Amino acid sequence: MDPYTPRTQTGRKKNITLSQKEYSKITGTIASVRRHRLQQDGINEELSNGRVHSSRHSGRDWDEPSFIAETSFVKAPLNSRVSLGGNAIGNTKGKAKQESLDHVPLDIQEAMILEDLLYVLMGIEGEYIRFHQDYSPDEDDPIQGVRFVVESSLDPSIRNLVERLLPLGTYYTGISAFIEHRSHLDYGLVNHALCAAIRDMLKDYQTLLSQLEHSFNTSPQFSLQKLWFYVHPTVHTLSLIYQLTLELGTADDPSGDLSSSSSNSPSTSDAEEEARNEALGIGTAKLKSVLSENGLGSSSAGIAVKGGEVLSIIYERMQSMSGDPTANMVYATLLREAGTPYVNMVKEWVMTGRLVDPYEELMVKESKFINRGILEMDYTDEYWERRYTLRDGSTLSGSKGHKAGIPLPRSAGGRLPGGACIPLLLEGWKHKILLAGKYLNVIRECGIEIRRSQNLSEEDEKLSMNDERFYTFLEEAYTHANQTLLQLLLKDQDLIPRLRSLKRYFFLSQSFFLTHFLDLSANELRKSTRSASLVKLQSLLELTLNTEEREDTMFREDVKVVMAGSGLYDWLMKIISTGGLGSERVGEGEVGNGNVNEEKKEQKDDKKPLLASDTLALDYHVKFPLSLVISRKTILRYQLIFRFLLHLKHVEQSLGAMWIEQKTTPWRQRVGHHNSSTPKATSRPSSRLSPSPSSYPSPTVEPSSSSEPEFEKWRLRVFLLRARMLSFIQQILSFATFEVLEPNWRALEVKLDKVRTVDDLLRDHLDFLDTCLKECMLTSAKLLKAYNKLIVTCATFALYAAPYTKSANQAISETETAEGQRRRWEYQLKFEKNFDHWFKVFLDCVQFYASSENGSLLPLVVRLSSISRRNT
Repeated sequence: MDPYTPRTQTGRKKNITLSQKEYSKITGTIASVRRHRLQQDGINEELSNGRVHSSRHSGRDWDEPSFIAETSFVKAPLNSRVSLGGNAIGNTKGKAKQESLDHVPLDIQEAMILEDLLYVLMGIEGEYIRFHQDYSPDEDDPIQGVRFVVESSLDPSIRNLVERLLPLGTYYTGISAFIEHRSHLDYGLVNHALCAAIRDMLKDYQTLLSQLEHSFNTSPQFSLQKLWFYVHPTVHTLSLIYQLTLELGTADDPSGDLSSSSSNSPSTSDAEEEARNEALGIGTAKLKSVLSENGLGSSSAGIAVKGGEVLSIIYERMQSMSGDPTANMVYATLLREAGTPYVNMVKEWVMTGRLVDPYEELMVKESKFINRGILEMDYTDEYWERRYTLRDGSTLSGSKGHKAGIPLPRSAGGRLPGGACIPLLLEGWKHKILLAGKYLNVIRECGIEIRRSQNLSEEDEKLSMNDERFYTFLEEAYTHANQTLLQLLLKDQDLIPRLRSLKRYFFLSQSFFLTHFLDLSANELRKSTRSASLVKLQSLLELTLNTEEREDTMFREDVKVVMAGSGLYDWLMKIISTGGLGSERVGEGEVGNGNVNEEKKEQKDDKKPLLASDTLALDYHVKFPLSLVISRKTILRYQLIFRFLLHLKHVEQSLGAMWIEQKTTPWRQRVGHHNSSTPKATSRPSSRLSPSPSSYPSPTVEPSSSSEPEFEKWRLRVFLLRARMLSFIQQILSFATFEVLEPNWRALEVKLDKVRTVDDLLRDHLDFLDTCLKECMLTSAKLLKAYNKLIVTCATFALYAAPYTKSANQAISETETAEGQRRRWEYQLKFEKNFDHWFKVFLDCVQFYASSENGSLLPLVVRLSSISRRNT
């Protein structure tokens, strides 16, 4: 009988045409098998006469026109398997009560049960194989599948074989429900690909059922044993897929009630609150995105099983059942197909630096609010560290512990949820994947367009996660991206010359420009920080740098003068107290547990206006992408070392100026013995003042016993103290430049010649600066405290050059009073006592650290010992 589409007739109807009412009855579902196995001719004759026997669901009406108008569909082999409400239909089948099979012959029982089995294998309830009495479509989770039970009056031998086939119906309904549920957009591309792969496998199963139904209709020899023979290999395959779908369906909801939780979630929201949030600009979607960016919505309860978590579950099952060839084949196929979108996202990331991840399934996460503009004021290097990160929070340094923005692991299984779960196959490659895309993204930020390679073969386009060629491709992509950015920095952006210019300006490798600058700006540097003119200081610096016609003065226009907000050593002590810059906490308690008077003294000192010479610093401006290497946190370290060296140079210059002044007549003129007999010079300093050290001549002046005038003794003491202070400053400066900065710079140059990755370059540069800070004694609280006292004593002593010269003039002219002589000795003794005390403390600290923690301080111990021997 040819297919025929009915239409409205104006004349009388032919016998072959059926009415619309008759079609609606037929198309509900037509029994494909009669109890007596009618031949096809009989079926056609029955259709032509408009009589339908044993029709299932005869009381249902179809509203879909395509079912009514197409007779070819009426004759389709699987037409009678169509159900209205999903995978399972209701319990009403057109017959109120089925007859008992006790008195039915076995061959008739087998024929009847075969007909039911063909329904059940498609998830449709039969006449003698019913839904389990506890099954409820509204309450049970559809992913669990539908359980079937056989009529109890069925012959035991037949029932035993039927019960082996019943799990197929459960598997089929559960898998179909999983496909329908996980095909929603919210579950991401990996779930969509997995559902498509499972659907393809179910097509083979449905094709098998169509062939079995055809055999049942046409072959009298078709039996239950033949059905089992053809179907039993499929039982194991569907059971593997069913177990996988069960694990995926319940991974995010251990209670297993996935459908109820997903259906109830929208109903719990308050409509008024939603409207109010939308009016305030913080709707549900925007609020969730803000919370996820700031790590506040980090619970794993609301994160669906998607992305890397799906692939991890499939791979774990494949590994646990590696001894089963069928399981290995099924799961390998599903892993390959489900991993295709994930692999495509990884390939796009490592080849172009673009992150195409609409459902947050990939291991890499982008923080869009962090852009390269933040590098201008960023001291924590957020752009490089946090613009692109791994969702599991891991870093190359191997830091552990829960971080903000990282979701908590699942309560069952301990896996991170969603995209934060990195597939086990890619666990060892995650850092290279992150860095490859990060490097290319930085290049694209520079305005250089990265295009996808056109040389990829078709085999490369079809790479899968369980293919060895995929990891060869990742290695090549990482190497290419790494070398591209490294060459961009080293050659196109002149990184090495930039670092050399930093060494010149901040480490004073040729410091004659600084000496010239200090001479020109001496008047400005004597002013307070607020009074000093930055514009004038910048002009003087440019004048100094422009007078030098040297090749290594390039990039001088990027050097700027700035004023720090606090003194160097106070700032360093605050940094050390918080554990910053890799500080050593040794001696911190000693610094922090001072008495109340010391704290009050420090508060008073903070209120004193700082001189411009104490807060002067240099800044260095670079553009992206050099700002990744010469970032604000590295510039900060350069500034700390520069201010340390600048303070030494300034104090050295001040002591040098004092030495020049003390070459004038009052300091060079010899005083005769007759001056010692004058009564004005016989006064004794008060004993309550600081007593003089035993190694020095007594300050007591006795005209009768002294062989040398009192003024000569004081003058020699001043010369000696100035020489010791100058020697101390020069030894510290020489140690810092020749034994710390220069050797470490040479080591950095060697590393830069051999560097292979950008992250190694960043790490080597930062390690170089941290090592210099540590070996220059800027990270130890105890060393800083003693050194600060020493350097302040030297700087203050240099300021007394003019008063000392005035006292010397008065002593030479014999106009000095007894009070003036006493004060002259009082100041000198205080300077000597302060310097001797803190020098001894500082030397002891240096010896301790040199023998315990920092062996690089041993040369400084030798240098300082030569100064201490002058006391004897």
